[in-house]
Amino acid sequence: MRGNVYIYIAVMSLVSLAVRVLPLTLIRGQIENRFVRSFLYYVPYVTLAVMTFPAIVEATQVPLAGALALAVGIVLAFLGAGLFPVSVVCCLVVLIVEGLVSVL
Repeated sequence: MRGNVYIYIAVMSLVSLAVRVLPLTLIRGQIENRFVRSFLYYVPYVTLAVMTFPAIVEATQVPLAGALALAVGIVLAFLGAGLFPVSVVCCLVVLIVEGLVSVL
């Protein structure tokens, strides 16, 4: 990487600031469009899912264990279980599946 690192830092901070400040300055008042409101409502959830899904499958020794834990977690969350019980059960699923795979 050649060049002045301070220029890179300045450009990065300007872009980060613009992403946060421009919506506040350009959009004044309540957003009335139902589609835009719905889109903005789900953006944090989609971002979190996109960041965590690859880690769920790749963090385990056996990708099947991660996939099964994901399926069990989705079912438990759908049934109304809280975050802590879902995470504990998912960890146990990974532990059991990896234990069974290592025995076989």
